[in-house]
Amino acid sequence: MFDDSAKLATLVGSRLCHDLVSPIGAIRNGLELVALSGAGGGSEEMTLIEDSCASAAARIAFFRIAFGSAKGEQMIGRREITKLLAEYCRGGRIMPDWQPADDTPRPTVQLVLLGWLCCESALPQGGTITISTDGTTWRLSAAGPRLQLEPDVWAQLSTTALAQVITPARVQFACLSMLAAVAGRQLEVADQPGAVTLLIR
Repeated sequence: MFDDSAKLATLVGSRLCHDLVSPIGAIRNGLELVALSGAGGGSEEMTLIEDSCASAAARIAFFRIAFGSAKGEQMIGRREITKLLAEYCRGGRIMPDWQPADDTPRPTVQLVLLGWLCCESALPQGGTITISTDGTTWRLSAAGPRLQLEPDVWAQLSTTALAQVITPARVQFACLSMLAAVAGRQLEVADQPGAVTLLIR
């Protein structure tokens, strides 16, 4: 039953992202046609709309992997992952540092991206999130000028029972603990002044 709940959650994520990709893509195509016609191209209003569409598309692509259904045989290359992170972070205050050079199974990338979202929540003033691996354990280290941890929320990573403190903005913590358990992985958290480290073993 627990595995079924985890699968259902990822299927819902996949469906939502899939259904949003097409209209966002259509809007971007429409903006390109408007720009080519010379009708308002380059204006402040058009730039704002274009930037908003690009941001929405980047977030949907990120969320599709983080919250969607992931099959074990799918692999994601370093180039695709770094591009995904760069586009997701464009215009923001967090810098990604993806160090692994090899292709990574999509289920593992899913856990790492959920971990990224957890670390992101701890950096309200921005910073750097560094991702590395020794081939077995994945390490996400978040460092910034002001670290803001919510102990009750981070405690969700040590249990699969949904805590009452989990809100829509913090759903990544529940998803990570649930999907890590399904994958047979352990989560560990260590924090020190100005930084927090999340290990996915």
